[in-house]
Amino acid sequence: MVPTDYMYVMKSSEGESFTQGNVTPFGNIEMSPYAGILNYGQGLIEGLKAYRKEDGRVLLFRPEQNAQRLKIGAERMCMPSPSVEQFVEAVKQTVRANKHWVPPQGKGSLYVRPLLIGSGPVLGLCPAPEYTFLMYVCPVGNYHKGPLNLVVEDKLHRATPGGTGDIKAITNYSPVCKALTEARAKGFSDVLFLDAVTKKYIEEVSTCNIFIVKDDVISTPAIVGTILPGITRKSIIEIALDFGYQVEERTIPVEDLLEADEVFCSGTVVVISPVGSITYQDKRVEYKTGAETVSQKLYVMLTGIQTGRVEDKRGWTVEVV
Repeated sequence: MVPTDYMYVMKSSEGESFTQGNVTPFGNIEMSPYAGILNYGQGLIEGLKAYRKEDGRVLLFRPEQNAQRLKIGAERMCMPSPSVEQFVEAVKQTVRANKHWVPPQGKGSLYVRPLLIGSGPVLGLCPAPEYTFLMYVCPVGNYHKGPLNLVVEDKLHRATPGGTGDIKAITNYSPVCKALTEARAKGFSDVLFLDAVTKKYIEEVSTCNIFIVKDDVISTPAIVGTILPGITRKSIIEIALDFGYQVEERTIPVEDLLEADEVFCSGTVVVISPVGSITYQDKRVEYKTGAETVSQKLYVMLTGIQTGRVEDKRGWTVEVV
């Protein structure tokens, strides 16, 4: 974590819309011990990146999608949310104020973390009387460190039907730490979780979506209330269709996972990361990785668009002027 120069702050009282926020020096925030976020976890996170082009200009990738996902999550958590326009403008202002922190092309990106939290004091279980939308940034390197080695977790679960698995609730993440910590202690990169009802179908890795490839068919778990609708996931599907692949969003049994030719993960942080192996109930299966894989082809196109090396024909990128 690298502290940068500025962050963005905007507030809203109960029953009111968010008003104009402002960029302030990065620093600690003051909050009542009664704050809704501290007592009841009433909060959402988002994540996106700013990328440096070869000519030095800076691009955002589909920030309006993050804004729309935040609005959906806010409704589920009984919180007001910034408009799409307010969200995108906040991202632009925050990145612009920290623009010199954006790494050169090929050296990483600037990670942008928006937070929407119940900051007002409340003791009984109910929505907070005040909300804070804030945003900070941090330069990050390229994630690719070789293929991932996953283990399937069949006892603990990331999400349950009717819960908050399909939004970026703050409370979604710490419950996976036990499984993740145990997996890493055994030499695995990450954990793949199964559905909580039957324990027969794959859902997500701890912080990213998953895809499998069999012949020329790319499959990923369908958005059914326990799967996060990842923006990278959505973009991969559109790019894959352009390439002529058949893409299926469906329920995927563990057996299909074990018989796949190729597996990869997707997300803002991991981008597109190939999976080298998956271990399920002491059975280890290895997958194709390397230059000729589907995931590498998709990775080159996606990162090319994000960094301006490939023409953006879909209007996905937004320049920070």
